Amino acid sequence: MHIRDLPHPDPGVPDVRTGGAFLLWLCRQQLGGQFKALAWGLVNVGAIAASPVPVGLAVQAVVDRDAGRLLLAGGLVMALGALIALGGMMLHRAAVTNWITAVARMQQLLARKTTELGSAMTRRVAAGEIVAVSTGDLEKIGWFVEALSRFAAAAVAAAGVSVALVLYRPELGVLVAVGVPVMALAVLPLLPHATRRADAQREKAGQATELASDTVAGLRVLRGIGGEELFLGRYRSASQEVRRAAVRSARMWSLISAVQVLLPGLLLIAVVWYGTRLALDGTIAVGDLVTVYSAVTFLLFPLRHFEEIAQAYSFAKPSAKRTARVLAQSRPAGDHAPGPAPTPTGDLHDPVSGLTAPAGRLTAVVCGDPDSAGRLAERLGGHPPQHEEGGGDGTGLVSVVLGGTPLNDLSRDAARAAVLVQDKDPMLLSGTLGELLDVPASGRVGAAAALAAAQCGDVLTALAQASVDGSGDPMQTHITERGRSLSGGQRQRLALARSLVTDPEVLVLDEPTSAVDAHTEARIADGLRELRTGRTTVVLTSSPLLLDRAERVVLLQEGKAVAEATHRELLHTHPAYRAIVTRASDPEPAMSAGHRTEETA
Repeated sequence: MHIRDLPHPDPGVPDVRTGGAFLLWLCRQQLGGQFKALAWGLVNVGAIAASPVPVGLAVQAVVDRDAGRLLLAGGLVMALGALIALGGMMLHRAAVTNWITAVARMQQLLARKTTELGSAMTRRVAAGEIVAVSTGDLEKIGWFVEALSRFAAAAVAAAGVSVALVLYRPELGVLVAVGVPVMALAVLPLLPHATRRADAQREKAGQATELASDTVAGLRVLRGIGGEELFLGRYRSASQEVRRAAVRSARMWSLISAVQVLLPGLLLIAVVWYGTRLALDGTIAVGDLVTVYSAVTFLLFPLRHFEEIAQAYSFAKPSAKRTARVLAQSRPAGDHAPGPAPTPTGDLHDPVSGLTAPAGRLTAVVCGDPDSAGRLAERLGGHPPQHEEGGGDGTGLVSVVLGGTPLNDLSRDAARAAVLVQDKDPMLLSGTLGELLDVPASGRVGAAAALAAAQCGDVLTALAQASVDGSGDPMQTHITERGRSLSGGQRQRLALARSLVTDPEVLVLDEPTSAVDAHTEARIADGLRELRTGRTTVVLTSSPLLLDRAERVVLLQEGKAVAEATHRELLHTHPAYRAIVTRASDPEPAMSAGHRTEETA
């Protein structure tokens, strides 16, 4: 495959049983590229291996004062030089192509897995590990894939040279043939220690990356509470641990490099010493000695590839193990349901909590425990928490039911078209506002209507003023990564507008107005109810303003639906509901506050 053909039409289905199985699968996907690189590697390394022949021929020609053989040797050197240059250039192209195409394949697999799991990805795999896999680990695996063909060419050439020396000059060839495998295998006892130290370094680097990510994400809060220096100190300490682990790992690899230099040097000394004695005795000619010496010197070149492939594999195997662990995560829903299926309609029912949201109505859910609300939102979106994925009786997966159809029985695309969940902390991707709102949608709700319902007028004004091209068009204004240039309330409202544009059959909103003021919240509540008329909407909230606009309210306690009615009815009849909504624990003050809430609502 050529780089220009990327991305891959289909990255394939990886073997994620083990890290080694994943590496083997990855190499099988590009056998053509590997054989191409191997062929060019044999041209390059073979020409280098053959170079001692004309050198020895030239030396012997000078000793014998044979001009014809000297010219022949010069011609052979020029021809071999051209082959070395051509083979080296094409080997580099083929090997780097293997690297890039392998990394691109893994990036597509990770992107597909992230799309498949959505927000559940970071709940199953630590964010630091995902960052480590998608950056450093892919590069290490790509390095191994790239080095594999060069190592294979060097190994074939080394074996060929050793056999040729045995046939050419058995006196010295046997010494070389025995010494080369010993040198190649001498570092094997050191590799497990080097691998463990490299693993420790990568683990600490992943922890430092996760700490840095958390610190940057919460920097505004940390500054507000004066904890910025505390967390910077923690990161400084973590980075120093990474440095110390890297130094320990480098020491072991430097020892391996030293062994790879020392042993070939000893072999070279032994060959020169023994060969000189043979030349003095007249057993071999001077040219033969130079040829053997040059061949042994060449063997130092493939030995460097042996060291490289050992190092690359020791880094790639744990990286492949982590990558396979990420790719092995799966969505419990029936992602492999055959064929397209129509989007189901009807009531949305959660068998775990007993919640039922009637079709076409606005239902508000009040949870005393925020964690319980988060778990409910995950289930409604078809992503039950891992401890809820299996039924207690072992009969299967826990699934919400839409119109009598379990979401687990739908394909991923059909399930997502049916139910959209907006998290408590929604993500805004960088790009223009127009690109942010350019999402798969039913077409029933336009961007302008969604922005108006989400009360984004002040956001549009601010974006128009920030327009860099002077057009004043807020839809063309760039929004920075994660919407950091906007306030929390502005980000929340733009995320709500994006969800409204999508216009799914069922929309689940988890605290959609927690960062806005009361007046804006009241207008959003009115706009949401009007725009979602005829569509099923579930809002997880404890805001009296939103609850008062809901057609029905369900109270959850300890994860179970215990009461349902209108907001005002529950305020009068249910003390626990009244305490949650009014933020009061004493029933009498809560009742008074409830009356005040009713009057202001």
